[in-house]
Amino acid sequence: MSTPQLVADFYERLWHRQERDALRDILDDEFVFRGSLGSERRGQEQFWAYLKEVHAALGDYRCEILGCVAEGNAVFAQMEFSGRHRGVFRGYPPTQHEISWKGAAYFRFRAGRIASLWVLGDLWSLEEMLKRNARP
Repeated sequence: MSTPQLVADFYERLWHRQERDALRDILDDEFVFRGSLGSERRGQEQFWAYLKEVHAALGDYRCEILGCVAEGNAVFAQMEFSGRHRGVFRGYPPTQHEISWKGAAYFRFRAGRIASLWVLGDLWSLEEMLKRNARP
């Protein structure tokens, strides 16, 4: 597996370290994001707001690349997402439990930056975990 540096930086600098200054280095000015947890976001600032919402709900949020295939101006990555449920998430009050789910990310590039990203997550498994954790 060889993960392109731009994809690695996307997760490390933006998601893990929350480096706002990295937005312009990594994301195209007209970046389009479609995540499995919410609606489509357009532009760097809308994406940043989404990232902050996820971090507010999930402490120590991590995105781990399990596998990656790159071809031309596109990358497909198998992912695992995880964090501690510390804020309202998908309508569930915080439980402080660790949660994780699998997903896939499809990146497209333009002029050396990420132009678009579409993430699909295993929301059924995530929902089942949230229900199980919410039980007294």
